[in-house]
Amino acid sequence: LFHCSENRDPVVKILGPSLDSILEKEDKMFCFVFLHLLPRRVGLDPDAVRNEVEMLKRYCSEGEKRVLKSVRYTSDYVFSNGCRAPPWRQVLNEICYLVIEPCDTETLYITCSTAGVFLNGVRLGRLWIICNRQPNIVSFFSVDVFEDIGALLKSTSPHFAQNANEQDFEAQELPPTQKTQHVESVDAEEQGQLQRSDEQQEKNVHEKAKQQHAPNKAHDRKKYEPCPRWKNLGLVSPCGYVIIPPSTSSGYSESNMKADFSVSSLSGRLKTPAGSVPVDTFSESSSESEEEEEQSERRPESDTDLPSEYWQIQKLVKYLKVGDQTATVLTLCAIMDFNLMQETCQLAIRDVGGLEVLINLLDTDEVQCKIGSLKILRKISHNVHIRRAIVDMGGLQSIMKNLDSPVKDLKALDAETIANVARFRRARRTVRQYGGIKKLVKLLDCVPNLANLTAEQEKDVEVARCGTLALWSCSKSTNNKEAIRKAGGVFMLGRLLKSPHENMLIPVVGTLQECASEEKYRIAIQTEGMIKDLVKNLSRDNDELQMHCANAIFKCAQDKQTRYLVRQYKGLQPLVSLLSKAHNKQLLAAATGAIWKCSISVENVTKFQEYKALETLLRLLTDQPEEVLVNVVGAVGEFAQIPDNKATIRNCGGIRSLVNLLTGTNQALLVNVTKAVGACATDMDNMIIIDKLDGVRLVWSLLKNPCADVQSSAAWALCQCIENAKDAGEMVRSLVGGLELIVNLLKSTNNEVLASICAAIAKIARNEENLAVLTDHGVVQLLTKLTNTTDDRLRRHLAEAVGHCCMWGSNRASFGDAGAVAPLVHYLKSKDKAVHKTTAMALYQLSRDPNNCITMHDRGVVKVTIIGSWTERCVFKELCPIYKSR
Repeated sequence: LFHCSENRDPVVKILGPSLDSILEKEDKMFCFVFLHLLPRRVGLDPDAVRNEVEMLKRYCSEGEKRVLKSVRYTSDYVFSNGCRAPPWRQVLNEICYLVIEPCDTETLYITCSTAGVFLNGVRLGRLWIICNRQPNIVSFFSVDVFEDIGALLKSTSPHFAQNANEQDFEAQELPPTQKTQHVESVDAEEQGQLQRSDEQQEKNVHEKAKQQHAPNKAHDRKKYEPCPRWKNLGLVSPCGYVIIPPSTSSGYSESNMKADFSVSSLSGRLKTPAGSVPVDTFSESSSESEEEEEQSERRPESDTDLPSEYWQIQKLVKYLKVGDQTATVLTLCAIMDFNLMQETCQLAIRDVGGLEVLINLLDTDEVQCKIGSLKILRKISHNVHIRRAIVDMGGLQSIMKNLDSPVKDLKALDAETIANVARFRRARRTVRQYGGIKKLVKLLDCVPNLANLTAEQEKDVEVARCGTLALWSCSKSTNNKEAIRKAGGVFMLGRLLKSPHENMLIPVVGTLQECASEEKYRIAIQTEGMIKDLVKNLSRDNDELQMHCANAIFKCAQDKQTRYLVRQYKGLQPLVSLLSKAHNKQLLAAATGAIWKCSISVENVTKFQEYKALETLLRLLTDQPEEVLVNVVGAVGEFAQIPDNKATIRNCGGIRSLVNLLTGTNQALLVNVTKAVGACATDMDNMIIIDKLDGVRLVWSLLKNPCADVQSSAAWALCQCIENAKDAGEMVRSLVGGLELIVNLLKSTNNEVLASICAAIAKIARNEENLAVLTDHGVVQLLTKLTNTTDDRLRRHLAEAVGHCCMWGSNRASFGDAGAVAPLVHYLKSKDKAVHKTTAMALYQLSRDPNNCITMHDRGVVKVTIIGSWTERCVFKELCPIYKSR
């Protein structure tokens, strides 16, 4: 009946002419498939397979006459009926599985069943059903099913066919073998081993099977094509595909079809992944960094190492492709019973094409299917490879469409899945480009302030919480931060910040601390009164919440007003109390960071002293992660601005700890350490310890660091060290190559580096011997090249350096010849009084050369000084000889 070329009208033949006229096209299609599933004639039995295997093993001899390398079963366990396949495969008429290594082809993985012998990757019968990646289309292809193992080997291995004597093979009789002893019941571990061996063979893809036997067909099979009757029904495409109408596709189930590959069960469920992803014509101008680095998949060396769960999930996913609505929901529930946070389970879903099915379920009208799909996607999207695959398939677009659904459970799952997927730049950009930010902000509209909520209000709060989680992930993009702000997200987050529920507060504060890196957000956080709530939540007994609150304060406290508000709302003491939780390094880093920024205000430092914060910080200078050390040292540097605290640092052994940190490589840490050392060096007793510990040499060596911030911070520290050292001249000269190094840094293009180096040169040049060395290294020419700058900070220290360098030999004249005088005169027009002071001193020194006096007069130095302040005029009149001649 099933061979269409032999039976031209199968429906009439079976059901009769009257019933044939009543049936619709889709009903006839189901009859066609049902007939395919009827029991086949039994062609093999376990004894026949066993005897043939024993015979084949005789062909595995060594030497030139060897026909096969090896023949072995995948399982040594034999059931009472003689089968070696697991019980759940025996119901599909499968007997055992073989691994045969021919001499001339690749290893063959063979399934022996009552219907015949075939290579893995196909199923019983002469039809093979696979997903064709198009909606509601099933492809039917002919495959080879052989009557015995020998016939299969002759078809796939020319060497076997040439050397095996077919007559002897068929005529030989096997000696009697002792029946294998076994036990009817097996324990769970044995079942798992059996299943792994079984499913390992199933995983062999059909392309490999086709490559092995297609080129070496031993016989010409009759090709069966769809009969004209099916074509007339419109169920066969021009390419030979049988088309299943959408209204009928829900009736399939894999338990009936006995197929590895099949079609989607719901209308519109499958779509071409490549076609679902639009071309991204947008550019990402975000300054964010890619959080996720490309990671290689950690896969077992061989399929035999995969756990049984891997194969079980793959089988369930195959069922998922063919079930109706009820079967789909039940299959989704079965998949969720596995530990989907385990990587092997996650990859099992992806490897068998489950992601496509789960994503396409989101485009159906069945809410339960959507919810089940999202519950799985929510968990497996924790895997970096899975979430990238979801984005590649256009899954984010499908997920975001459901954010407008009236079903609250669906919206919550959607948002939480987006939170997991949007952990890399391309995903966050996709959310923004397809309007996801606005939809997520709308989810935040709820009443979170109530302690006792109704069932509906609890759902609203859960939706808002999940929406905030998604915004938290998206907020790592600068463009997304702006999109959240424009969508009204700041106001909504401010409302949610007053919630009494900690599970709500954590993502809210997490989003705020992420966005607080932008100045507009910091201003908004102040104006919306969120600082008070952040301080309040510092006292909650939740480490994660405290960490995010401290991080938010850390970022916002760059503003003076925020530092004042933290002190006003009594937030300094809770920050100090968090230092006791030294075991939680993330919380410790956040707390020390907030203390560091708050201590920029002297008023806050005074309060911190009442809580003994400095002593606690000094104990954290050793055996801590670098992210903690950066903040601790930064805070110590701010505390050291107060004279009394310098003695405290020395008495607590802080100087030695700081000097030891100068040998590190973390650039942020080195910037803060050098600043702290420089602040401590203003105390003479501290400077003695620093010099004794070789701290000056260590600071000087940091001038070689490639980071401009480290260079400038080290130079500023050197200024303090040189100024407060007992014998600064000798100390500087003892540093071999130090003066040449500092002069060469005048070639830097960074104004902060140049300003700090000029300040250091001004200190060094006070010693004549060191000034002579500086002159020999060309300091005059390099300083002159910088005089055309408009940066007042650089002008101030450059003029000071020029003034002190004039003290040696003919340097005054050299500055004039190089053209340094005229630009210096223009410095007097600056609005910075500190620039006026150092410039007046430099011009005074330069005016001792007559040619420089002429240049000053030509540039209008008299007019500039007359319109200056009364003090400047008096000082300049007393100091500059040009006035004495007039």
